[in-house]
Amino acid sequence: MNVSGLSLRDLEYVVAVAEEGHFGRAAERCAVSQPTLSVQVRKLEEFLGVALFERSNRRVLLTPGGQAVVRQARSVLAEARALLRVAREGRDDGTLRGRLVLAAIQTLGPYLFPKVLRDLREAFPHLALALSEGRTAEILDALREGRADAALVSLPVPEAGLAVAPLFDEPFLLACPAEHAFAAGPAPRAGDLAGTDLLLLDEGNCLRDQAAAACGAGPASGRHATSLETLRSMVAAGAGYTLLPALAAPPGPDPTGLTVCRGFGPDGPRRTIALAWRASDPRAEGLAELAGFFRRHAPHATLPLGHPVATAPRGDRTAISV
Repeated sequence: MNVSGLSLRDLEYVVAVAEEGHFGRAAERCAVSQPTLSVQVRKLEEFLGVALFERSNRRVLLTPGGQAVVRQARSVLAEARALLRVAREGRDDGTLRGRLVLAAIQTLGPYLFPKVLRDLREAFPHLALALSEGRTAEILDALREGRADAALVSLPVPEAGLAVAPLFDEPFLLACPAEHAFAAGPAPRAGDLAGTDLLLLDEGNCLRDQAAAACGAGPASGRHATSLETLRSMVAAGAGYTLLPALAAPPGPDPTGLTVCRGFGPDGPRRTIALAWRASDPRAEGLAELAGFFRRHAPHATLPLGHPVATAPRGDRTAISV
């Protein structure tokens, strides 16, 4: 049976007649004339192929088939009202609400999220966040395919179909063994780091490409690791030195005394972090507000966009733990 012949208004008429037990009172309740209501009920009975009511001059009774139809009609009308409530709650009023999948590149998410989540939940109390992380290409694919709603990425990224809001700059720091020549003396220059001791992330990670470019290293330079934590352990083991994003370099002394972390000065290398979302997303106003939140709550190790480093982040020579 084709349901296009069903009308919610006709179901309301039938339920009203069943509850009032009278066509006239049901018509008053539905704010229509009695002939109109009667005609529509008759049409519905013909469409369904079942008599819904026993009609007499004194009363109106439901037939057994009518009882089953009215029960189901009440359920259908309840679901229709629920649909309207959901639609009203989901109207774009500039407020982010409901489930939102926020992805981040894996060299940022584990270090940024713990610093901002409390403030984020307070600023967006109606938002149910689902966090994920991955490599840039993976999370951009998830964003474009609708498996993620917003993504924290490092620029540049292909912007086709995306809205991209730059948030802050994150300086790179040099992590090296405590006994290495770079651990003391004047601040090193990133261009001096290309060499066999340079440690990089594996292929496919945007941080690897950025670090190699900052050092003037070729694509095949250095030894590789699968994560920032492995890079830090390799530095502690004396295998070489690497560039770390400032948020990934914990403050405080390295209790083992094996590693040192140094800044590069005001013109040192950095990356720009941005929030991206689909340009077609109707929640654009709320997502722009989310970008504003991350901009206002940028951790202290980061810098405003384009701002020079007045002093080396976390001090010029700071031990880091591994």
